[in-house]
Amino acid sequence: MAQNLINADKSGDDLEGVLERITYQNEENGYTVAKVLPRGKVQPVTVVGALAGVQVGESLLLHGNWISHPQYGRQFEARSYLVKLPATLEGIRKYLGSGLIKGVGPATAKKIVDFFGMETLDMLDTAPQRILDVPGIGPSKVGIVAQAWQEQKQIKEIMLFLQSNSVSASLAVKIYKQYGDQSIRVVRETPYQLARDIFGVGFKTADQIARNMGLALDAPERIQTGLLYALGNLSNEGHCYATREQLIVQVTPLLDLPAEACLAQVEPLLAQEALVEDEGALYLPPFFHAESGVARKLLKIMHSERSRLPAFHSLNWPLAFDALDSSSGFQLTDQQKSGVRMALSEKVSILTGGPGTGKSTITGSIIKLLAERRNSVLLAAPTGRAAKRLSETTGLQAKTIHRLLEYKPMERSGFVRDRENPLDADMIIIDETSMVDILLMNHLLNAVESGSHLLLVGDMDQLPSVGAGNVLRDLIESGVIPVVRLDTIFRQAEDSFIIVNAHRINNGEMPQFPKEASDFFLFAEADAQKAADWVVDLVTNRIPNKFGFNPLTDIQVLTPMHRGAAGVSTLNERLQAALNPENPGKAEVRHGSRVFREGDRVMQIRNDYERQIFNGDQGMIATIDTEEHLVTVNFDERIVSCEPLQLEELVHAYAVSIHKSQGSEFPVVVIPLLMQHYMMLQRNLIYTAVTRARKLVVLVGDRKAVGMAVRNNRIVLRNTRLKERLQQPAPEAEDKLPLWGG
Repeated sequence: MAQNLINADKSGDDLEGVLERITYQNEENGYTVAKVLPRGKVQPVTVVGALAGVQVGESLLLHGNWISHPQYGRQFEARSYLVKLPATLEGIRKYLGSGLIKGVGPATAKKIVDFFGMETLDMLDTAPQRILDVPGIGPSKVGIVAQAWQEQKQIKEIMLFLQSNSVSASLAVKIYKQYGDQSIRVVRETPYQLARDIFGVGFKTADQIARNMGLALDAPERIQTGLLYALGNLSNEGHCYATREQLIVQVTPLLDLPAEACLAQVEPLLAQEALVEDEGALYLPPFFHAESGVARKLLKIMHSERSRLPAFHSLNWPLAFDALDSSSGFQLTDQQKSGVRMALSEKVSILTGGPGTGKSTITGSIIKLLAERRNSVLLAAPTGRAAKRLSETTGLQAKTIHRLLEYKPMERSGFVRDRENPLDADMIIIDETSMVDILLMNHLLNAVESGSHLLLVGDMDQLPSVGAGNVLRDLIESGVIPVVRLDTIFRQAEDSFIIVNAHRINNGEMPQFPKEASDFFLFAEADAQKAADWVVDLVTNRIPNKFGFNPLTDIQVLTPMHRGAAGVSTLNERLQAALNPENPGKAEVRHGSRVFREGDRVMQIRNDYERQIFNGDQGMIATIDTEEHLVTVNFDERIVSCEPLQLEELVHAYAVSIHKSQGSEFPVVVIPLLMQHYMMLQRNLIYTAVTRARKLVVLVGDRKAVGMAVRNNRIVLRNTRLKERLQQPAPEAEDKLPLWGG
């Protein structure tokens, strides 16, 4: 992170000027390319360096060196900087209209500055009610602007302290929004709290602040926080626990300390119950209690003598299936009948299989038999898109699991539905269970009362959940829960090369690209840049022209990697420029390196329970109010408002990672696969990508890369013990352990 000039070295040059424009900014490390108008000059210069959080219109005092770039010419490379209030009329206009003050956009800022001139900032400090004197500004705006300016004054005072400890302007705003008047106290006394409380702040940022304030390298507080952070990182990679050896591998380079010093702080964390140890495995408490709770609750339901579907235990199944076949107009196979009977007879059961194998047919048959006997059923899936698709295939309302459990932030566990207030249903069917992580599964099972039947439907060969755990695979491999595996492709599905090739891939065979195929193609190209050119051309021209699909709503690019010419970031920039370019008549707003425009495809990258939007949800920007700095996004017909700080939770979604596409389906998917993606080339990755398409798959890339992905069936193992816990004897006592968040 860039440091304030207070802490900067004295060698080099100084440059003072007004920030005119941010050309590029890396969200991860703050590296910025910007245009700065030097004091007393008429032409801006290019400035590069770590300038995270600077605002257009601010005056910057930069310290660094002039360099000559072979391609871009003379630039100022900033090593440190100090933010100052703007000192010119144009600077004040840009500063006030940059989004820093809610309620003041470019037009309002111009009116205020045109009226008050260089006295604008003093007026806002001492007599903000004078804004009423400005033509065109009404009383309602005065209170909003006055309050926002007072907030900014407090933020600026806090920033004087924070900047001396290497905190950027944007982080200072987040800190103030989180802690208010207590900001300086929190940063001074408990700086590592920032990493726990504020989205986008990691251990390294909090550690830099703590170190600048004099905290020793080997301070117990620093090591303990580092251990918890490293274990949290492992959970983000899907692990429920780590051994001491695995944890030390993560934490020693992070803290730059020997293993012995780090290991010495494990016992204090265990004593504080900040860690839980179970047979040599170190867990963060939520994951230990979730994993234990899932196993205990499943065994309890399975071994309970209560059943809300007693009639199906003594049903004349041959007669029931004859009647079902007659009313449906088709005959269930023996394998499908086994699935139906299992779900209605067993308390907990699993239905797994690939595309075209009849999972939806079985689910529909179960629902029909339940309806005939007036039994109640609830349907849910992990994502909004998966729930919508489940509704379409069954004709019944399906909800996301979070909405099924009635999430409320003020509730003890976050959910209204729990063991004291369980779901009222004879049967609960969960689709796309491969996406459900251990924390969410624990919450779900807490709300399933012991008499209800639970059917988990999913494809165990897809990628596992983004969150920790490998729930569906662990449940199946435990051998404890009844499972029906569907492996027959039905005749109507055999006409689709998408389904045929999905099964070929899953069997370790190369997909076929016959000339007669109308829904599965390969554009062979080994060069990453040329492959990216193909992707853009296919999305914007070839596929719409040949097949009539809408590039903005029907075609989704899925790629294994975030970086590189054919990665998520670059493809999003190029596809936005092609499909939704800059237009004077179209409102846009900049956040860091991203420019959002009305009509952009976007994706939420963080669970926001209050606004009921979740990691991976896709939508389209409906409106941008540049005056109020408010963006509204249409998420599957739900209009959600985003304030400036919430924009960091949005990314463009013209191209998304294959991991983020789980649970979604699209008419068309375009998938770049190249040898530069070799770290990610796995069978379950390409299988997941191909099965996201309903009507058309286009692979772009290297046949060698496709072959490598198909052959590589090495599943990255996750540290979980759910399978082993399920294989232990069933519990007799009621589950009384505390609920843990997720």
